[in-house]
Amino acid sequence: MPNRWGLPANYRPLLSIHQIEAAIKDVKDFFERNLAQALNLQRVTAPLFVRSGTGVNDDLNGIERPVRFRVKDDGDCEVEIVQSLAKWKRLALARYRFAPGEGIYTDMNAVRPDETLDAIHSIYVDQWDWEKIIRPEERNREILEATVRAIYDVICRTEFHIASQFSSIRPILPEEILFVTTEELCRLYPKLTPREREDRIVREHKAVFILGIGGVLADGQPHDGRAPDYDDWTTLRPDGGRGLNGDIFLWNPVLQRAFEISSMGIRVDAPTLLEQLKIRGLEHRTSLPFHRMLLDGGLPQTMGGGIGQSRLAMFFLRTAHVGEVSVGIWPEAMQKACEEANISLL
Repeated sequence: MPNRWGLPANYRPLLSIHQIEAAIKDVKDFFERNLAQALNLQRVTAPLFVRSGTGVNDDLNGIERPVRFRVKDDGDCEVEIVQSLAKWKRLALARYRFAPGEGIYTDMNAVRPDETLDAIHSIYVDQWDWEKIIRPEERNREILEATVRAIYDVICRTEFHIASQFSSIRPILPEEILFVTTEELCRLYPKLTPREREDRIVREHKAVFILGIGGVLADGQPHDGRAPDYDDWTTLRPDGGRGLNGDIFLWNPVLQRAFEISSMGIRVDAPTLLEQLKIRGLEHRTSLPFHRMLLDGGLPQTMGGGIGQSRLAMFFLRTAHVGEVSVGIWPEAMQKACEEANISLL
């Protein structure tokens, strides 16, 4: 059974630290190259920080504090380290004049100081942030699912590639990813928490996309929190549910749990933004530069998401702790527990 930090018992790493360091680069190079081809994305340079008060930074669930500091030679203006690039990418697509069907991706490095630290969470976050332009008529479940399948195909090919390099690693992913809505999960497992529902469905199917995250379900609670100003979690779908976003989960054989590796979705249009801001009581954000630009028609319709780099490295290399594939800050008690569990933190 895992302990308080989610560390497994009887863990034995399959690779040495030297092998892990080399394999991390191999994972990133192979996956990045194939993702760009699959989704027609061009790599762009991304910011580490953005100006405060513009509405560009991702506020995640609305309670996490960004790291802020002031720039002396720019009028002592306040800036903040990004928590993700969910909104910045949409601005970049407009500024760089991309066309429908084209998109961008970037290496996103973020700091989330309010993160609860455990085997899969660090205050340092690294992911591929991607975004592409879609036409208004493509804001539907079919386009979302087709994109998820394209990403999942790259995940599977990367697993086979890594397995071909190390005899101790065997491919375990199924050929197809299952699609299930949060409404369906709520009906299937009404007595379970959202986390327990994820574990139940992903344990059975090994690769699952959970669709429609952010809105309130029949039990009066959302499956999980989502900011109101990038993912669309309110649009009514033909299946009767709401939302055009979701998360990709894989079954992690080392941690024996559902393992989220991507959050993504079709982004809000102007009416959806207004509705979601109203639901959250955040109508005052309509005066922020990003939101004003979107409401005035200055931004393209897009879809996008983030794919965890360290999360994928953990999964492909079968490690038990994110600190085995990225450098972080860990409580002394966790460091001791990792040492006792045969986990070597970088």
